[in-house]
Amino acid sequence: MLRLFLLRHAKSSWSDPSLHDFDRPLNKRGLSDSPKIATAMRERNYHPDRILCSSAQRTKETMAGIIPSLTGEVSLHLMEALYEGNSPDYLSLIRANAKKSKQLMVVGHNTGLHETAIRLVGSGNKDMVSLLREKFPTAGLVVIDFRCKDWHDVKPKTGRLIDFIKPRDIKSDPDLTLIENPAPTFFRR
Repeated sequence: MLRLFLLRHAKSSWSDPSLHDFDRPLNKRGLSDSPKIATAMRERNYHPDRILCSSAQRTKETMAGIIPSLTGEVSLHLMEALYEGNSPDYLSLIRANAKKSKQLMVVGHNTGLHETAIRLVGSGNKDMVSLLREKFPTAGLVVIDFRCKDWHDVKPKTGRLIDFIKPRDIKSDPDLTLIENPAPTFFRR
């Protein structure tokens, strides 16, 4: 069985109009939403073994908020091809870059992530599927399982929606500290 985690970047800042879209950082809400998703992942025992992350600033900062909660060995691959400006086919990129992963996470952008999730989900809780069809919010995490052994065998409508986590549905934890500058130096552009 394969498991796919699709994580949309957290809320980004539009405060500096001189920045190129690729370079926009997270805003205050985005900085607080990433650790919420990380906590939910840890509580649900979600442990990706490979991460494909867009190389845009806001996705790297989102990932930086998730990394402290990950356990086990995880390979992280930054990919400019996942940036929405290139109109990526996420499924093709998954097939080409998943390697031997059994639990793959893709950190990217809409509309690509939303379209990919809708394209792949064929079953699951009807209410959750309906909510997913409506909207894929910032810092939203979709978890899809596939009954196959290789990512090349993943086809549209063959996935089962296991979970759809939205930051607004997670109770705030006073112990979560807002990370003012979450991106490690190797993530900065």
